[in-house]
Amino acid sequence: MAGTPGHPIFLLLLLRAVGQVSPYSTHWKPTWPAYRLPVVLPQSTFNLAKPDFGAEAKLEVSSSCGPQCHKGTPLPTYEEAKQYLSYETLYANGSRTETQVGIYVLRSGEGQSSGKSRRKRQIYGYDSRFSIFGKDFLLNYPFSTSVKLSTGCTGTLVAEKHVLTAAHCIHDGKTYVKGTQKLRVGFLKPKFKDGRGANDSHSALPEKMKFQWIRVKRTHVPKGWIKGNANDIGMDYDYALLELKKPHKRKFMKIGVSPPAKQLPGGRIHFSGYDNDRPGNLVYRFCDVQDETYDLLYQQCDAQPGASGSGVYVRMWKRQQQKWERKIIGIFSGHQWVDVNGSPQDFNVAVRITPLKYAQICYWIKGNYVDCREG
Repeated sequence: MAGTPGHPIFLLLLLRAVGQVSPYSTHWKPTWPAYRLPVVLPQSTFNLAKPDFGAEAKLEVSSSCGPQCHKGTPLPTYEEAKQYLSYETLYANGSRTETQVGIYVLRSGEGQSSGKSRRKRQIYGYDSRFSIFGKDFLLNYPFSTSVKLSTGCTGTLVAEKHVLTAAHCIHDGKTYVKGTQKLRVGFLKPKFKDGRGANDSHSALPEKMKFQWIRVKRTHVPKGWIKGNANDIGMDYDYALLELKKPHKRKFMKIGVSPPAKQLPGGRIHFSGYDNDRPGNLVYRFCDVQDETYDLLYQQCDAQPGASGSGVYVRMWKRQQQKWERKIIGIFSGHQWVDVNGSPQDFNVAVRITPLKYAQICYWIKGNYVDCREG
């Protein structure tokens, strides 16, 4: 392992170096860049008292700290980063653990064996959202990767049994929200007339869709959210991973490290969610990124509460496999008022999947770091 973790410069080098894009020739296709990724490994785990599940579910998170505020925030030290990336795990029986982590950078070849208006405004001008109708769209990729949480948010399928969502959908920064102990994930299925099922070749076209629910086995929430929600650092860690009790048997979307906004195709992002103002509908949208920090993407995609937790994705060329591939590069967090030069401006905010966050989430999914070396 390389580096001297005790020195503050270590994390500065870690945050900057692992995010550097390997050079590649100019190509007309927007290409997924290659990254040198860190390793986030559990060091110790201990039991915590059972939570009371008393928090009210909040379907959006607001913060007054905007792009310039976040850009002016000092980088965390190595010890602070370890604290933020440590995490709580909640199990279906209500038990809870905390896991402390270490952060490492591997040398090449190492590890191969192992004052503002209060009016809510999340629609910007003309409403550019698209409701997705019909099983031919809803049951096909990428829309089929969007799922609904029983707490009211949206999530995205990122593995055979895993769903990525926003931390505030299950935890308010102090305790878990009501219903989290019996958390379920809903998958849209066609509801056929006359009780005939989807496997009946003579069944009528579905008149509407319904949700089929799967219970959640356990959840992971970073301590950066739990420790930092009282201040603005918490917004950077507004993400959580849910593990289902059984495989969902659908195609999922892989996670990826968020490239700089200028490298995104057209500078745009995409996401689909279950906005509250269109109950029962999956709503798709895309828009340009307006600004970014190391941890956040600021944009004005039209969205309403309920869409938070949606996976923000882009489609880029994967050079090694010579194919186009969509990847989740962020998690839609919600609405934010920002003081810009003394006047209020509002954005919708997504948490970027940075190299460190990728390493953490990938480890949660895979259970080892060897399979998490490519972001």
